Amino acid sequence: MIDQQTTQVLLIEDNPGDADLVRLRLVEGKSPVDVNCVNRLSDGLASLTRETPSVVLLDLNLPDSHGAETFRRVMEHSPNVPVVVLSGQDDEALAMKAVHHGVQDYLVKGNISSKQLERAIRYAVERQALLRALEITQKQQLEFKNRFLSHVSHELRTPLTCIHQYVSLLVDGLAGPVAPDQSDHLKTILKSVNQLHAMIRDLLEATRAESGKMRIEPRCIALGELVQQAVAMLRPTAAEKNVGLEIGLDQRLPLVHADPDRVLEVLINLVDNAIKFTPADGSVMAQASVVDADPSFVYVSVSDTGRGINPESKALIFDRLYQDADSIDNNRSGLGLGLYICREIVRLHEGRIWVSSEPGQGSTFTFTLPVYSLAKLLAPVITHKELLRPSFVLVRVELTPLSNPPRGNWKETWQQCLETVRRCVYLDKDLVLPPMGTSGAAESFFVVASTDLQNSSIMTARIREQLERVTDLKTKCALTITTLPITLPAEAPGATLEQQVEAVAGCVSQIILTSMERKQVHAGKSTQDFN
Repeated sequence: MIDQQTTQVLLIEDNPGDADLVRLRLVEGKSPVDVNCVNRLSDGLASLTRETPSVVLLDLNLPDSHGAETFRRVMEHSPNVPVVVLSGQDDEALAMKAVHHGVQDYLVKGNISSKQLERAIRYAVERQALLRALEITQKQQLEFKNRFLSHVSHELRTPLTCIHQYVSLLVDGLAGPVAPDQSDHLKTILKSVNQLHAMIRDLLEATRAESGKMRIEPRCIALGELVQQAVAMLRPTAAEKNVGLEIGLDQRLPLVHADPDRVLEVLINLVDNAIKFTPADGSVMAQASVVDADPSFVYVSVSDTGRGINPESKALIFDRLYQDADSIDNNRSGLGLGLYICREIVRLHEGRIWVSSEPGQGSTFTFTLPVYSLAKLLAPVITHKELLRPSFVLVRVELTPLSNPPRGNWKETWQQCLETVRRCVYLDKDLVLPPMGTSGAAESFFVVASTDLQNSSIMTARIREQLERVTDLKTKCALTITTLPITLPAEAPGATLEQQVEAVAGCVSQIILTSMERKQVHAGKSTQDFN
């Protein structure tokens, strides 16, 4: 018995005879039970929402659900509640499938005794409790490990930075003349310090990824520029190894919605790996293309003519700390975290990453990034009850640093301002567009607001008031807020709502491109600066 406590049983069974038989078997047992019976899966899920039972006894064939889909829906709805299947079919394959999905037991109705049913329920409850305890323990261990790694990594960075600075002084001759052989030794030390820095950085990134603290700041960017930048950065490395490094860009490439710094990190990692594992006189190709069968994403790939990857390694290559034993040589350094971090970055972009390779045939790593669709972003806020809202304006918030380079951490400053602007709009009627292009000396944020030019002053006043509260912003940059009217295109006869949204998106895009080309925009209601 379960400490003589009453076991709360939810019985989901549509056959009255079978339901009565199960109730009888439960009553005949020694453990006190309280049975709540429903005859539809929808009613069972509703009951699970209201109250959590000790166990669910589940028939698989119900009026509103059949077979494996039945226990899948129950498990998805209440993953911590133990489930025992009561089936009229003695189906070994289905029973194994159920157990693999987390069902605690599979019983055939006609062969159940009160003792068997009581034991099945007791074991199911106890096993579920053990699994839950194990899950909590594993989570606590993971949190402790992540805290430990983060703490150790941060503590190591300070002495390593000190070593790096002093060795650099010696190598550059700023602390006095250094003999050639001594210089070689110092450069070896410097190389090792840089490798340790890279390992610590990867450890911190992997820890953030595993704990869900890794963040991305998507922008509207031209992917081709990032591919060219990554290749340019690694071209000297390829030349030193006599490996050809080429670029292939689809002329139809659209803008993508992605974090440029993070995407560049993925590209550098993949290209650098490809160069390392490609022998002299080999080649590496970085490509970006569109696939007609999947127009919502851009496909980016890095191909090499290296040794290839065996099937066993392909299945594990993106796992944390994994390193292929056949691929580790004197030129290979690291912790096996690079591809894991790449996978997490791509996942945060809602993309996919995979590898195609055969031993001796080279490898191709491919990942996808979402296409920037202004119409898709605008649709939820510029439409209401299947109609286009009557008026819109475009609010531009421009931050221009007062010094070059900007004072303090400029990226942190503009990100704080962007978050402030996002808090100043109505989520169901306004949209803060993703920043345009890669981050630079000046930043511009655009807000599409479902209001007219006259009433937009309320929003601009709210934005200005909140931004003025950002610490030290007045001493770092000038703030300009401009309101631009959006003239709706003439509605074409019979145009669908989707086509109307596309037309508005086209107008917004044109206004943004025009305003970005000008040094200063005078259109709109008013332009005010801090200084």
